[in-house]
Order: sequence, then C-alpha cells, then structure tokens
Amino acid sequence: MASLNKVFLIGNLTRPPELRYTSTSTAVASFGLATNRNFTTQAGEKKQETCFVRIVVWGKQAEACNKYITKGSSVFVEGRLIYRNWEGKDGQKKSTLEVRADRVQFLNKVSREGAAPPVDAAQEPPAANALPDFEEDFSDVA
Repeated sequence: MASLNKVFLIGNLTRPPELRYTSTSTAVASFGLATNRNFTTQAGEKKQETCFVRIVVWGKQAEACNKYITKGSSVFVEGRLIYRNWEGKDGQKKSTLEVRADRVQFLNKVSREGAAPPVDAAQEPPAANALPDFEEDFSDVA
C-alpha cells in the first residue's frame, strides 16, 4: 500500500524560535507557525481560518532559524508530520502532532540581526540517539 507523509506550509512565526541543544550537542529549535486560509461562504461572506502548527527543526538549520527569523517572519516549511507522546513531569500523559522540518526557507528580506539571511540552510539529520535536554521527550522522533 502506498504512503506519503509530506507537508508544505507558508506562514508567519507566532513566536521566536526556541533553540536548545541535546546532550550530544545537536541543535533543536521549535517555533509556532500560523497559516491562513481565505474563502467565501456559499452565502457570499468572506472568511479567514487560521491554523497554528508547531515546527521542529534540527541541526545547522535550527541554528540558522534562531539567528535569522523571529516572531512575524514569513517562512516556507517543507517537512513531515510527527505524532509524539510522553509523560510530563506531573505524571500526565501528553501528546502532540507537529511538523518535523526538513527545510525552512526564509521569505523576508531582512533578519532580526539586520543582515540578509541565506536563502536556505542545509539540514543535518539528528543522531539516532539524540535526545533534547528539556521536558518533552523526542526519543521516538528520528
């Protein structure tokens, strides 16, 4: 049976990237992305839907995102959907559906540092045993 897990999104960051490092010094960044869909109802009323998505980026691309984009920046994200579940510090089971970015292309001309960002930064896949040093467990994400 055929299967495909591919996501393409264009939107604006809802918050600055949060950059962290795993115990093996692999960079991992996450940020929120808002995408809008404009449409007209059958009654002729114009409407807009906004979808908020969590994006996770690894390696050098995570560091580039942290350096060149911030809240409000426009980006093109290419990646795949990842479903994760873990147990929080409070003992509660938690889960999330997010996009694991293979590529993030910066669409704004100027970064928060005032320099023109690279068109695209190369992505290095995380090591198989790379785990973040924060509450969320990425152990099932490889």
